Amino acid sequence: MIADLEAMQAALAEARLAAEAGEVPIGAVVVREGAIVATGQNRVLRDVDPTAHAEIVVMRAAAAAMGNYRLPGCTLYVTLEPCAMCAGAMIHARLDRLVFAAADPKAGAAGSVLAVINHSQLNHQMQVEQGILGEEAGELLRSFFRERR
Repeated sequence: MIADLEAMQAALAEARLAAEAGEVPIGAVVVREGAIVATGQNRVLRDVDPTAHAEIVVMRAAAAAMGNYRLPGCTLYVTLEPCAMCAGAMIHARLDRLVFAAADPKAGAAGSVLAVINHSQLNHQMQVEQGILGEEAGELLRSFFRERR
């Protein structure tokens, strides 16, 4: 049975792999029934795909692994608060829970900038938790962008 900390550590490992590939270091994992069913990382540059955010990549992989475009009973762990696109996809996937490490004050759609997730007018609500390894995830992003300036 994987704990929240272990799952977020796995997401951070994916983020580090993304950074090594020259991508913005964001990683994600999907957990169901205590086990990781899929991993993902930012792939927008490698895939030449503006939708290849870590969350989209991991949800596609989880859906394929489970044989269902809905992801009931699943928790998505991601190193940065999801953007509006990813938040919308999470709602459509019917995730039970979202856990993110660092808030995104520029594009976060789980409350920082927008409140897409758990908007009162939407038909699907999910549990949201934030902050697990938030400082570590934030520093990974800051150091990535410092090196590129």
